[in-house]
Amino acid sequence: MTVAGNAIGLEAGAATTAAPRRVAWEMVGFMMVVAAVCHFNRISITTAGNARIMEQYGIEPEWMGWIYSAYLITYTVCMIPGGWVIDRIGAVRALAIVLAGSVPFVAATGAVGLVARDASFAFVAMWIVRALLGIVSAPLHPACARVVGNWVEAGGRVRANGLVTGSALMGIAATPPVFGFLITRFDWPAAFLIASGVTAAVAVVWMLVASESPGPAAKATDSSGVPRPIDELTAAVDQPGTPAPWISLLRDRSLVLLTLSFAAVGYFQYLFFYWMEYYFEKVLHLEESTSRFYVAIPTLAMGVGMVLGGWLSDALERAHGVRWGRRFVPMGGMAAGACLLGLGVWAREPVWIVTWFAMAMAAVGAAEGPFWATAIELGGRRGGSAAGLLNTGGNVGGILAPIVTPWVGQRYGWGGAVALGSLVSLMGVALWFGIDPARKPREPSPMAEALDWEIDPGA
Repeated sequence: MTVAGNAIGLEAGAATTAAPRRVAWEMVGFMMVVAAVCHFNRISITTAGNARIMEQYGIEPEWMGWIYSAYLITYTVCMIPGGWVIDRIGAVRALAIVLAGSVPFVAATGAVGLVARDASFAFVAMWIVRALLGIVSAPLHPACARVVGNWVEAGGRVRANGLVTGSALMGIAATPPVFGFLITRFDWPAAFLIASGVTAAVAVVWMLVASESPGPAAKATDSSGVPRPIDELTAAVDQPGTPAPWISLLRDRSLVLLTLSFAAVGYFQYLFFYWMEYYFEKVLHLEESTSRFYVAIPTLAMGVGMVLGGWLSDALERAHGVRWGRRFVPMGGMAAGACLLGLGVWAREPVWIVTWFAMAMAAVGAAEGPFWATAIELGGRRGGSAAGLLNTGGNVGGILAPIVTPWVGQRYGWGGAVALGSLVSLMGVALWFGIDPARKPREPSPMAEALDWEIDPGA
């Protein structure tokens, strides 16, 4: 039995859910570690690319952008199937697959550096390895969002999602200095092997401690021991194996617009994740150590913004209701991020550039939690599939940023390439006028469920 399961078992006959509530936030803490490690592995290729790989093999930035996007392409293609898997086998098992499956491909990235002798082989091999890493990583954020839906009561889910996504940013922010140190100390192939070993250790811990959901006894009382109705959303999503004809989600106008808006967030984020170190070092001509430090600041700011945005969104929901309270943070954050990014492009002093960029990332980061909570709630018992659809949109934007940014930068200037993120963010704001976060989940018709069971031999 898992640690979480033991804690809940002790509470089965008790009159209070204080321990289950504590365990719920422990589960959030475990997911924060998982998200940080997975995003460290995801972004480490950019630090290696800037520090060694492009120079070692003579790979141009535009071609390196395709290596960066290999992960995102397969990650995006597999996102909806990953959500379907979550709804079938459970979010905890899906996250175990993400961690264990990442281990060989992170190691293989470093192995390419040990065997590749020419640019063509290195390019193809790294593209394939990173693409495979993207496949196994696809369920990461939808699974985390569903575990939050399973464990955390309404009124705290945006905050919990903000903590998980914020920790992912902590992992990204740590990548340039930490992975850069490993590269300097051991060279880049060994750095990937070390990261693979750390991931394996986290996978073992997750398998030992994680549990899919509380239990009926824990859900049947509130913190004072008074019986309460089981939350409808939690009752809908906490058990794997529920039919999930995900394609019917495409008829949900709010969910589709939410997904398109999240694509704007993805573009904005990955503009920074994949090219900001290059921008600081090669375009602004800062020292390598200074560039690594500066690129970590906006990413850390975004993580802080995610946490604060989750707290603020929950507070606004309590004051103004879900329909409007849920909208304020993403719309305001994305609009502010667009303006602040423009100020960063126009600034000339490096200190002011990184300050405006950090504020822009914090503002857009504040929007992240409301997106995930809204997707899970709109999806109802197809929450994993709905979150998968949302993240598909986010990563379509993410795929475009590593490719479009150097293309625009080399033709029209890197300032314009970065500023393009402002326009994309404003387009995402406009889409929120058509999103209704308070709409109840649209459940599949009996015929849709019957067809889903019929075509799924494993159901």
